[in-house]
Amino acid sequence: MNATPLSDAERCRRFAEDGVLLLPGFYDCARDIEPVQRGIHSVIGEVMRRHGVPDRRSPFDPARFDEGFQELIAQDRSRGGEVYDAVKQIPAFVRLVAHPANEALMRVLRPDCVPGLAGGGHGIRIDNPGDDRFRAHWHQEYPAQLRSLDGAVFWSPLVPVTPELGPVALCPGSHREGLQPVRAESADGRAGAYALRLDREHELIARHRREAPLTRPGDLIVMDFLLLHASGHNRARRSRWSMQFRYFNFAEPTGRAHGWKGSFAAGVDFRHVHPELCVD
Repeated sequence: MNATPLSDAERCRRFAEDGVLLLPGFYDCARDIEPVQRGIHSVIGEVMRRHGVPDRRSPFDPARFDEGFQELIAQDRSRGGEVYDAVKQIPAFVRLVAHPANEALMRVLRPDCVPGLAGGGHGIRIDNPGDDRFRAHWHQEYPAQLRSLDGAVFWSPLVPVTPELGPVALCPGSHREGLQPVRAESADGRAGAYALRLDREHELIARHRREAPLTRPGDLIVMDFLLLHASGHNRARRSRWSMQFRYFNFAEPTGRAHGWKGSFAAGVDFRHVHPELCVD
């Protein structure tokens, strides 16, 4: 993906063509990103105190904001879940989710849209080393989110993403094939959106080129709700921390027809809204 500065018209054109856009330095690290990292550092400290774990960490440093997290999950994996649930409530993160620049970008990418911010559609992912249970397989965002067929995922890293950390994998242009059928596979203990798999996944992915951009804090990747994408495999020693939030278009007919329902996070099973797309 081209990482050079683009005009609004070129951003709109490329997003329509590729279904994905990489915007380096979209957020200001000192103003927008470091407050989120500082909040995570504080939350980790509070979870340590809650469980009586001595806090021997250094003072906050953006490069090591997650210090102590590996120690926590090494003692008890469930403590990582506590951190995961807590960090999405950090005020600095919530402010970033609703940042005016996000809505402005949505209006650039979809000039005639009526922007909406998906409730329950934002969070901070923590992909731990060697743990693939919650890794997202190849998928489109719409089945897991609903709201509107016309939507965009805003994805931004909190750590520098190296090949070992597992960058997000993308199939540019795949959104132009439209919404794909899915099947539920829960044999590995997955549930909800994690249990949905694309029908004939390998066949479908093989038709498209793949990209896995390396990004840094402050960068933003925007993906169409119908773009095929997947989580990378983390083979590093550090967790991969990234932020996701979803914007959608109230004016899109399919979303309007079902009342802009949310999907699994809102207690709605995609298969009940679109049974025609469920091969099982």
